[in-house]
Amino acid sequence: MSTEVQIDEEAEKKAIIREYRRLLRAANVKKGDKDFSLIRKAFDIAREAHNDVRRKSGEAYIFHPLAVARIVAEDMGLGTTSIACALLHDVVEDTDLEIEDIEDLFSEKIARIIDGLTKIEEVFEQGASLQAENFRKIILTLADDVRVILIKLADRLHNMRTLDHMRKDKQLKIASETLYIYAPLAHRLGLYNIKSELEDLALKYKIPSVYKDISTKLQKTKAVRTRFINRFTLPIRRELDKIGIKYEVKSRTKSIYSIWNKMRGKNIPFEEVYDLFAIRVIINTPLDREKADCWKVYSVITDFYQPNPDRLRDWISTPKANGYESLHTTVMSPTGKWVEVQIRSKRMDEIAEKGYAAHWKYKEDSQHEGALDEWISRVREVLESPETNAVDFIDDFKLNLFAKEIFVFTPKGDIKSLPHNATALDFAYEIHTELGNRCVGAKVNQKLVPISHPLDSGDQVQIVTSKAQTPKFEWLDFVVTAKAKSSIKASIREEKRKVGRKGRKMLEATFKELGIEFNDQNLHTLTQIHKISGKLELFYRVGNGSIDPAEIGKLTVHNGFIQQRSKTKKNAKSLEEIVQKTRGKKDPLVLSTNQKQLNYKLSTCCNPIPGDDVVGFITNDGTIYIHRTNCPNVVPIMSNYGYRVVKAKWDKKEAVSFLAGIQMNGFDRTGIVNDITKVISNEMNVSMRSISFDNNDGVFEGKVFVYVNDTSHLKNLQDKLRNVEGVMKVNRIE
Repeated sequence: MSTEVQIDEEAEKKAIIREYRRLLRAANVKKGDKDFSLIRKAFDIAREAHNDVRRKSGEAYIFHPLAVARIVAEDMGLGTTSIACALLHDVVEDTDLEIEDIEDLFSEKIARIIDGLTKIEEVFEQGASLQAENFRKIILTLADDVRVILIKLADRLHNMRTLDHMRKDKQLKIASETLYIYAPLAHRLGLYNIKSELEDLALKYKIPSVYKDISTKLQKTKAVRTRFINRFTLPIRRELDKIGIKYEVKSRTKSIYSIWNKMRGKNIPFEEVYDLFAIRVIINTPLDREKADCWKVYSVITDFYQPNPDRLRDWISTPKANGYESLHTTVMSPTGKWVEVQIRSKRMDEIAEKGYAAHWKYKEDSQHEGALDEWISRVREVLESPETNAVDFIDDFKLNLFAKEIFVFTPKGDIKSLPHNATALDFAYEIHTELGNRCVGAKVNQKLVPISHPLDSGDQVQIVTSKAQTPKFEWLDFVVTAKAKSSIKASIREEKRKVGRKGRKMLEATFKELGIEFNDQNLHTLTQIHKISGKLELFYRVGNGSIDPAEIGKLTVHNGFIQQRSKTKKNAKSLEEIVQKTRGKKDPLVLSTNQKQLNYKLSTCCNPIPGDDVVGFITNDGTIYIHRTNCPNVVPIMSNYGYRVVKAKWDKKEAVSFLAGIQMNGFDRTGIVNDITKVISNEMNVSMRSISFDNNDGVFEGKVFVYVNDTSHLKNLQDKLRNVEGVMKVNRIE
């Protein structure tokens, strides 16, 4: 028995050395040089520190930092410092080594990066999410060194690749957090491949059936796609060979997550997603000829195939904020299919694949090298106020990470990049905080517009200000940039403080007059009586007149202390007790169909029915709201309030009806509505709550809300409806 363990250990040692050698090859270092010594030292210390530690899968822990370091080297193209930090990224958190030890053994720079990567152990703000605070710390550190965020993304990618060994509820939480925070960050940093893989892996664990279905269909259609691409590119390749342009042709299949998003957004099946792949022509040309040669290739392609003028995108003249440069066109193939073709240089392709890390390689030549610094300076502006709530911070920041971009001009002709749907007020704050605070309107293309006016690419904007203007709370309803939101909130908070200082003085005077001690206990009692969150809110409400200090005279006072009349029920349980009680169960929350055993409600945003994969979310009053795991609202909940989420499953003992919506469309004919209602009522014995049909030039769209027992009952009904003559599509209303 002991010999068998020894053989396993030997095999594992060989596997570790094999992975270490792969890392050295990826890092492109040679034995004996300075870079090799640094990586070797980091590997030896990490291996020693994690000795005898195993991951959930049972493998030695050292495999994880080795894998993260390889992602950093191969997929991001980062250097030796980053590789060493990736190897050491968990040692301070999980072992006896301290940050000071890292600084002594390596350098102050490596220690600072490791510190940024070390997770936070306690929640900083009451009610805030641990993940939100952790993310905020990473972004704060990003202002010092961008490598912190890049290594963190590599760490998250490897964790997603090895998520199989986690519990189902943990998988859902980590997948949601990945979609909410890490995928958009990878997108913003130009790491297209990593962003796509993170999204695909998140979908794999959130909705496994959808992931498997699309993955299988992609595999089955691969040979057909390859034949089509070879035939399509043949005349282009011949012509490029003739004119002497050095090139490489690649094809990029759309990610599974992108395909699912398109299917869901346009309510179409897999077979109707026309842009499953794009063809990429990468040319090897000097920097000063890149633009001209890319347009030359465009000319060759459009000589053979008719382009769609509405789908031409020139990201070479105006690169995206994440540094992406490319020329995109969509052309009609001989088989009647639209095909997207991307034309770019080798340099542009490397930046598209490896993001900002590749920018550093081309830094001396790149005219767009300031884009990353500009983005980091925007992050710093968002972080100016230390009081920003962590969850609000993520929501504001995420808005700008996801946003598509528009390009607008200042009166002097300078170009500014803003998120899609940005308003005149966003533009004012983009120029300067004070300009935003004093903004009363704008002139867009010489026409006077309100501050809420949404801007379009190409607009020229001049801001109109007034000294009498101050930021209003309702401005938050129409601004979209994180800078505008944080500036408005900071200004409103400052105004609140001024009013609060006035309210405090008024309260002190009233307390003195009534012989009441001005202390924390009395102030806390007043906040409970008025049901408000804290002392600052109390002072503010007194200051703005919504609480009259004279009313305090009507309260019972004993020995200088205010007596609280209304007492809370002894049986009332705190949220923490409810959470602990519910989460403490080994089995998931069982949803009884009579809904009397537990205080839970089915969320109206996604209308879950038995058979759906579901999770529960505990609100402040103890009610448990049940969501489908693929509900869009679950992503932010899982990411920000993971500690309130509980596993849930259906009790299948009883057959009870649940409301579900079905959407249909097809070609109208006489009697089609009658045939559809016959299927629902007579064949399937299903009760309807409502039915509506709309006809437009012979094409109908119908919606019907029915009561079904579970997902299989609903699927049977959908299958029957698809067989009705004239009905083309039948989908569940999400």
